[in-house]
Amino acid sequence: MKTLRIGGGAGYSGDRIEPAAELAEHGDIDYLIFECLAERTIALAQQAKMKDPALGYDPLLEARMLAVLKTCAEKGIRIVTNMGAANPLAAAAKIREIAVSLGLPKLKIAAVVGDDVLEQLHAGDYLDDTGEPVAALGARLLSANAYLGAQPLVDALAAGADVVITGRVADPALVLAPLIHSFGWAMDDWQRLGQGTLAGHLLECAGQVSGGYFADPGYKDVANLARLGFPIAVVGEDGSLEITKVAGSGGSINTATCTEQLIYEIHDPAAYQTPDVVADFSQVTMTQLGPDRVAVSGATGHPKSGMLKVSVGYIDSYVGEGQISYAGSGALARATLAQDIVAERLQLTGVALTEVRYDLLGVNAIHGLELAAQAAEPYEVRLRVTGRTDSMREAVRVGNEVETLYTCGPAGGGGVTKSSREVVAIRSTLLEAAQVKPAIHFEEIGS
Repeated sequence: MKTLRIGGGAGYSGDRIEPAAELAEHGDIDYLIFECLAERTIALAQQAKMKDPALGYDPLLEARMLAVLKTCAEKGIRIVTNMGAANPLAAAAKIREIAVSLGLPKLKIAAVVGDDVLEQLHAGDYLDDTGEPVAALGARLLSANAYLGAQPLVDALAAGADVVITGRVADPALVLAPLIHSFGWAMDDWQRLGQGTLAGHLLECAGQVSGGYFADPGYKDVANLARLGFPIAVVGEDGSLEITKVAGSGGSINTATCTEQLIYEIHDPAAYQTPDVVADFSQVTMTQLGPDRVAVSGATGHPKSGMLKVSVGYIDSYVGEGQISYAGSGALARATLAQDIVAERLQLTGVALTEVRYDLLGVNAIHGLELAAQAAEPYEVRLRVTGRTDSMREAVRVGNEVETLYTCGPAGGGGVTKSSREVVAIRSTLLEAAQVKPAIHFEEIGS
């Protein structure tokens, strides 16, 4: 039976690069997938594009391509990635530039566009997941990107693309598209699409299924996380699936790591909504075949809804923060006094806060005051003051008040840091799939 080996080369924008290079060099893979878009990432990328039309793609695109592009081209490994973010066209041009610099004689790069649906939302009357009209965001609205399905990626591969770079697509579609293209699966073969979506879901966070974000020393031990190996999905034409990794790489792939990834970000395991299929993972079973080899079966699917999720990015607010440390005898009392001083100063000077939070790191920042009261006296405490405002000017004032504790606060404070930032947030809405028109543009070297 024909099989396909797909490597998961990244699970988020800032992920490690060496494991992807290891997959290309030693994974005997047919495809290398880079999944690099979180919910807010594309809105942040849109901001970058507004400042410079040549930007808006993943900031590590160049580094990743320099690490793997030559090897993939020489071995015939095709790359599928959403690193195009808000600007797939510029990303494709950058990849072509990198390919030329590497001396590659031939390469075909496909940029999939059409996920940007800001105009469609402006033209319609849409409610977001809070029940508010999207239009009410006004000038704060930054971006609106629909989650595309596998079809335009399949079309790009059918046209001979060596690299397919997209903006917002459903994460599993990055894996599902190569399967549909290679095996000729029908777009209404719900059982195989469900199983292929399972393969994509297990790979989409890369190292998480290999033991990353899993270790708990003494309970769930994972070896050699410093050189964690990223996963490989071995998928059969019938949809059969095995998860493994490069022999000798760090981490561990077992039924527990696969199970944790299976339930990650799944609202209803019997009805996982994607643009291609409503996947049903409720009957999935896993079998350990050997070291770092797990067979996964039992996924199926049902007809897709015909609606696409849209991530709506907007400027929510501004946040200012200041921190200072106290150590030694009486550290908690001095940090508490410092907190009280800042709280009074923020009121006294009229800082326009919409929300404020005070944390004594190491004491109450995670579990709150009730559990903190049961703990022993700490020998060092760091005060963190965080305030939300409606302007950057007001946000800056929060950190400034913490800094004045150097000369106007309790004894022994040190290590002040302060920062302020714009907060980009995400809401969601739904859009009829028929309103979204994906398109493919090509960059090419050679013929």
